[in-house]
Formats: sequence, structure tokens, C-alpha cells
Amino acid sequence: MMQSSPFNLRRAIIWIGRLVLGGIFIYAGYAKIFLPNLNLWPLFVLKFSISTNLSNFANQVESYRLLSPGGVSFVAHTLPFTEIALGLLLLLGWRLRIWASIVTLIMLGFLTVVSRAYLLHMDINCGCFATPEPISLKKIVEDGALTALAALMTVFAFIEARKPHPWTVAEKVST
Repeated sequence: MMQSSPFNLRRAIIWIGRLVLGGIFIYAGYAKIFLPNLNLWPLFVLKFSISTNLSNFANQVESYRLLSPGGVSFVAHTLPFTEIALGLLLLLGWRLRIWASIVTLIMLGFLTVVSRAYLLHMDINCGCFATPEPISLKKIVEDGALTALAALMTVFAFIEARKPHPWTVAEKVST
């Protein structure tokens, strides 16, 4: 019996999705935690800098007007660390189906929230990479493309998990 090739379109999309989404998630979380106040980096003000950055991110989350103050605080203090962890787990590829599914759900949430803000003509910053980037049609297209990549990666990860690995030895049937 002929085995499948170790390289195919599904595996290529899984690898591209892991690298692109993993890198973007790591950078997005890192930027929200460390980048806005990089000039306050000496160790004695590290805690102040991180808390300032997270409170700035909380202001961006609050500007969407979707969550209660407790929900805003929870999202602002957990999302950046979650993004870093998910990005690392995607790059590692361990239990890919679980993490890819979670990333797809998060990307769907981001796309929904940004689309809602755009359709309501809210003049706010995205808050994606801790830079002042207004919500526009371009941002919706970017989020849509990343969501599509995450969904494809997830579907293909489930399909590939059902097939035997191409480098494994086929079992011999004894008669």
C-alpha cells in the first residue's frame, strides 16, 4: 500500500498557520505588556511599566463598550498573557487541535468585535498591537484573513490527525 507524501497542501497550510498566527499572537501579547512604556524599562520601574501598559490596554478594551468594569479588567490583565501562551503552543505544535481551535474562536471574537465597532462608526483604536491604529475596513480584512487562516489550520489539523503519519512503518498483516 502506498503511503501519503509527507508534504501536501494541508500540512503546508498548518505550518504557515502555526508560524504566522503563533508569531502574531506572541508579538501582540508582548506589545501589550511591554512596548508602550519601553522608556521606563529599568528594573526598579518594571512593575510600574507593566501595570501602566495593562491599564492603557484596559482603556482600549473599555472603549469598545461591551464589558462591565470587572470584565474589562479581567480581559486587559489576562488576554496579553494568554496570547503569548497560545502563540508559543502553536509554534510548538503540541496538542495542535486544541490550541488551534481556541485560536480560531479568539480570532472570530476579534473579528466580531472589530466589525461591530466599524459598523457602529466608533472612532476608537483597535488595541491589537498596543499602537494607535484606528479601526478601518483594512483592519477588518486583516482580521478576516487571519480568522480564515486559523479556521483552515484547525480543520486541516483535525483531518491530518485521522491519517497515519507518512513516516511511520505500515503494519504487516500476518496470515
